[in-house]
Amino acid sequence: MSESEHGLFSALDLLSSSVILLDANSTILYMNSAAENLLAISCKAVSGSRFDRVVECPGALQEALDNAFRSDWSFTGQSIKLQRSDGVVLHLNCTVNPADAMGARLLVEFWPIDQQLRATREERLLEQQLASRELIRNLAHEIKNPLGGIRGAAQLLEHELNNPGLREYTQVIIKEADRLQDLMKRLLSPHRPMQPGPVNIHEILERVRSLLSAEFPQTLTVQRDYDTSLPELIGDREQLIQAVLNIARNAAQAIKGQPGNVPASGEITLRTRVARQVTLAKKRYRLALQLQVIDNGPGIPEDIRERMFYPLVSGRQGGSGLGLTLAQSFIQQHQGTIDCESRPGWTCFTIRMPLITE
Repeated sequence: MSESEHGLFSALDLLSSSVILLDANSTILYMNSAAENLLAISCKAVSGSRFDRVVECPGALQEALDNAFRSDWSFTGQSIKLQRSDGVVLHLNCTVNPADAMGARLLVEFWPIDQQLRATREERLLEQQLASRELIRNLAHEIKNPLGGIRGAAQLLEHELNNPGLREYTQVIIKEADRLQDLMKRLLSPHRPMQPGPVNIHEILERVRSLLSAEFPQTLTVQRDYDTSLPELIGDREQLIQAVLNIARNAAQAIKGQPGNVPASGEITLRTRVARQVTLAKKRYRLALQLQVIDNGPGIPEDIRERMFYPLVSGRQGGSGLGLTLAQSFIQQHQGTIDCESRPGWTCFTIRMPLITE
């Protein structure tokens, strides 16, 4: 493409959507700035390359491009997955329109919808959490009262038994009743009112780090990657410690339990950054805290990834399935969100909470 033709197409850089112009051979003639940012590659580097060599096209989009070339048809696609050359999968809406200008045959336009999908998912999770929490809360109240009677009856029975060997069975009843009482308290604990105040997130993370190091001294290394310029945030210190600790402890237990684990082979990284112009719970914030808990464990089983924040769902044998539920509840009370990405050998929980600055 000549400099003059490139200059005419440069007006497309004013658009916020990503625009790609293709010739009759599906060769890229021009990409605007938004498309360069979206695909993480420069127009100069891919000009003259076939579009399907630059990105991995899904079948529906490739068929739409072929039809557009053959019949001058337009196409509109929703929620299309496009894989970049670096392996990142993009979720996009797309339109394909015939064109006839300086060798261009098709104009392909993309709009990223990752933020829209994330907002929809957060809204759905919040609704499910509220419904599940209310159900569990009512169930916990119903279970809690009979447990006290069971424990009291077992204690009275123990005093009446003359055979000490039989007291072993009453102790089982008492201990199991106590265990269930503790579970009921944990199910009801998110309803404790918040006690907000100025908190330093790095003091909270250092507390979590010291607890993890004491609990898993042989199998775990906890790394710091802090942005020390972060301002204080307003929050409940104890709730935030418990939320981060629940996530990190889950990771540490998964690392410890994986086959072939050797001392100090597990690693958890606590990372903080500033996120700008973030939407949380349908509200836009200029600045937000982005806190990541990253581990090199076995990853979260695929069959529970969509349900892992639900009460009583656990991928670990003997797990209560409450740690992530409580963590999400505490973070939601801080107007924040938790996201998770996972694959074997790498799992990242990302917490975002608003930073209120003067």
